[in-house]
Order: sequence, then structure tokens, then C-alpha cells
Amino acid sequence: MSIFTRTRDIIAANMADLLDRADDPAKMIRMMILEMEETLVDARASAARHIADQKEMRRQIAKLDQVQDGWMEKAELALSKGREDLAKAALVEKQKAKDLVEQLQEEIHGIDEALQACEADIAKLQTKLREARTRQNSISARLESANNRTRLREMYAGPKTEDAFSRFEVLERRVDLAEGRADAAGFGIEKSLEEEIAELRSAEKVDAELEALKARTQARIANQEG
Repeated sequence: MSIFTRTRDIIAANMADLLDRADDPAKMIRMMILEMEETLVDARASAARHIADQKEMRRQIAKLDQVQDGWMEKAELALSKGREDLAKAALVEKQKAKDLVEQLQEEIHGIDEALQACEADIAKLQTKLREARTRQNSISARLESANNRTRLREMYAGPKTEDAFSRFEVLERRVDLAEGRADAAGFGIEKSLEEEIAELRSAEKVDAELEALKARTQARIANQEG
């Protein structure tokens, strides 16, 4: 397959359809981008070779023009000396050189047309490549977002989370048992004299605060009724 045919096949390809049919769109688009990049390199290399060929042909044309001039001079000299046969033979050689020039000019013209088409194809392929890279970025972003959502859902609703919370419940039960043992350790132990007096003082403070609260409440009610 020629580079120009491969380039036009890529340009004609509908990326959306290719991605819809692909099992792995991200992998597919990476392959497409790689193919486009390689094709661009090959297309530019091919264009460079054609340009070099043109330059070589133009040098050949310049040499052939000199050859034609040389045979013309020889034909004129022969004719001036009365050697019409030599003059005719010189003109035949001149015509051969002229035919080669015309052939080379046709080839240069054909290469010009191919280069123009190649330049247009390269521009279109570059547009396709930019589109593919944009799609690649979009697909990568969407894939990363989907993976993040999956990990989050597994985090709050997956079996690992449920297992972790079940372990929390076991730990909480162990703490409850430890606290229960601590509370039970105080059962049946007589309070000291200082502890009993401290409890009486605390009770007096509570009773005093309760009486004050009752007084404030009765006063407020009296004011509202008055």
C-alpha cells in the first residue's frame, strides 16, 4: 500500500464509528493516534524524496539544454562545411536530448500534482490527529472519573466497608465489657467518711439551687398573673 493511499484511508475513516465498534475505546484511539503519527512521518519523508527527485530532474534538464545547444552548434558547423549528413545526425541527437527534457518536464509536473495532493492530505491528517488527541483526553478523563466513582462506591457500600464497620461493633462491644467490669469492680465497697460528707455537701448545693429555682419560677408566675 502506498503512503498516499494509506493517508487517504485514514482521512476517510470515521473515528466515531471506529470507537463505537471497539471493545476498548481508549486502546483503539491510542492505536489510531500512533498510526496517524507514523503516517505523517512517512508522508513527509515521501514528499521530501519527491522534492529531491524534482531538483535532480531540473539539474538534468539544465544539462540537456546545454547538450542541445552543443549539438546545434555542431549541426551548424557541419552544414557550413557542406556536410549535410553530419548536420542531420547532429540534429537527431539534439532531438533526443529535447525528448528527454520533455519527458522530465512531464514527470516534474506529475510530481507537482502529487505534492499538492500530499500537502492537502497532510493538512487533513493533522486535523484528524488533533481531533483524535482531543477525544483521547476526553476518554481518559471520563475513564478516570468512572474509576473514581467505582472506588468511592466500593468504599461506602462495598464488602470491605461493611467488614470494617462490623469490626467497629466488635471493638465497641469490648469497650462496653471493659467499662462494665470497671463499674462492677466498685460493687459492695463501702464509702469512706470523706466520700459520704462530700456527697452530703453536694446534695445541699443541689437542694439550695432547687429552692432558688422554685422561688424564681413562683415570682415569674406571680408577675404574669399581676
